[in-house]
Amino acid sequence: SGLTCNDENFMQKAGAHRIAAELGVAIICPDTSPRGTDLPGEHDSYDLGSGAGFYVNATQAPWKSNYRMYDYVIEELPSVVRQHFPVNGRESISGHSMGGHGALILALRHPGRFRSVSAFAPIVNPMNCPWGQKAFTSYLGDDQSRWRQYDACELVANGASRQRLFIDQGEADQFLEEQLMPERLEAVCEEHDHPLTLRRQPGYDHSYFFIASFIEDHLRYHAEHLMKR
Repeated sequence: SGLTCNDENFMQKAGAHRIAAELGVAIICPDTSPRGTDLPGEHDSYDLGSGAGFYVNATQAPWKSNYRMYDYVIEELPSVVRQHFPVNGRESISGHSMGGHGALILALRHPGRFRSVSAFAPIVNPMNCPWGQKAFTSYLGDDQSRWRQYDACELVANGASRQRLFIDQGEADQFLEEQLMPERLEAVCEEHDHPLTLRRQPGYDHSYFFIASFIEDHLRYHAEHLMKR
C-alpha cells in the first residue's frame, strides 16, 4: 500500500478477493512501516515515519533500528508465510503508489525471485520527487549512492533485471506530475530496451476506486505467470 496506509487498506478496498479465490492465489499484504516504536518525529507528517516506510533499510538514527521494511518484505514476511500457510513458493509482487515503488525495486533487485511484477501509480523516480527526497534524506542520509539502490529508474538504467514491468497509471492522478512521473520510467526503459507495459487510464485518480477498476487485470496477469512450471 501507499502513504498513510496499513496492511488492511488493500484487503478492504481493492475488491481483489473474488478473483483471487477463483484463481487460487494467496494475497499477502504487509504493513507500510513498523508500528509501536514511537520514535521522535515518527508521527509528525504523513510522508515520513508511521505509514511511510518507503520499503528501504534505514541507515540513519532514529530510524535504522526499526525501519528495515526492505528486509521485512523480502525475507522476514515470506518466511513467516511459508511457516504457517500451504504456499508453493511461487511469488509475484505488486503495489500502489509508495507500495508500487517497493514492488518495482524488489523485483528489479532480485531477478528470478518473482514470477511477475505490477504496480498502480508507482513512485518510479523517488530520488527526484519531493516524497522520495524527504524520505531518503531522513532514512538514508545525504549520500545519494545509497538512494540509487531504491530507485526504479536507476535500477533499470543499471541493468539490474530484464523482467517486464506492468503498470497502470490514472491520467487524472493529482500526484502525477510532481511525485509519480511515469514518463521518466518510460524513457529509461526505452533507452535501455527494458520491457514495460504502461497503461494510462483516462479519468482515473490515485484512489482505491482506480485500483478496484483494474485489479482483476493485475491478478490475472500474475496468475498466468504463477501457474507456469
